[in-house]
Amino acid sequence: MSPGAASQLARLSGLAVREARQVGSQHGYQHFMITLAGGRRAFAKVVADAVSAPSAAAFAADETAAAFAAEASGLRWLGEPGAVPVPEVFAAGPAALVISMITPGQATPEAAFRFGAELARLHEAGADSFGAPWRGFIASLPLDNTQQSQWPDWYASRRLLPFLRLATDSGALGPQEGRLTEAVMDRIGSLAGPAEPPSRIHGDCWAGNVLWSGGRGWLIDPAAHGGHRETDLAMLALFGAPHLDRIMAGYNDTVPLAAGWRSRVPLHQLHPLLVHACLFGASYRDPVLAAARAALTS
Repeated sequence: MSPGAASQLARLSGLAVREARQVGSQHGYQHFMITLAGGRRAFAKVVADAVSAPSAAAFAADETAAAFAAEASGLRWLGEPGAVPVPEVFAAGPAALVISMITPGQATPEAAFRFGAELARLHEAGADSFGAPWRGFIASLPLDNTQQSQWPDWYASRRLLPFLRLATDSGALGPQEGRLTEAVMDRIGSLAGPAEPPSRIHGDCWAGNVLWSGGRGWLIDPAAHGGHRETDLAMLALFGAPHLDRIMAGYNDTVPLAAGWRSRVPLHQLHPLLVHACLFGASYRDPVLAAARAALTS
């Protein structure tokens, strides 16, 4: 435990922090387990060096403040319907985000089925449009949340095109991946499936952003926005989620998916794969290529 870290986190968050222990880092943020006055446990995400070097330039970066604000807004918005549990936001400032601690539990088949049913109810709560009224972020990258009324054009212009450009400009993707992704965008109207209203989605719903506690799946670290409900489910399948078959059963029993949803999984996985190509480079060329091809032949 570091008394110095506790006092710095108290200053950054405006909370009475009694104890703080660094537990890791990711995407330019330091992670802390903290204890608040009164003994309540919490998790803090802090700008790198803001605790050890408070005068660092990153401390007051507008992008960081916007990213923390987006995460806080997303958690609160996802929590509004009371469907899937999310952590409580204790503080969200330009250098620190503090949320309640989720006690680790087990991903049982019963919990997975319940999570699928609750995720369906969350999606069913809906959104005003595709996009969101706040700036978006996924990992360390900005998301264009400009709101539109039609999902196919929105997905192509706000989720595929920006990351295709970024990945090709950096050399992470080559001409073949570019051409096939552009072909997906050109045919997006026929590939998107039946029209659906905007769903209230997590937006980065891979298994690492689902915590299991108390017999339920909890959502963390959202890129929340009004989107297509198949996007969250495709993300769960992309890197594997525990008891995915039970999650899907719980979902379909609650709000059945549209016909042909399985064939559209690669279309919805194309965006997160492009994001990974931007973040991690050419190792994602083959997965992007495979997803684009599968989307075009579905």
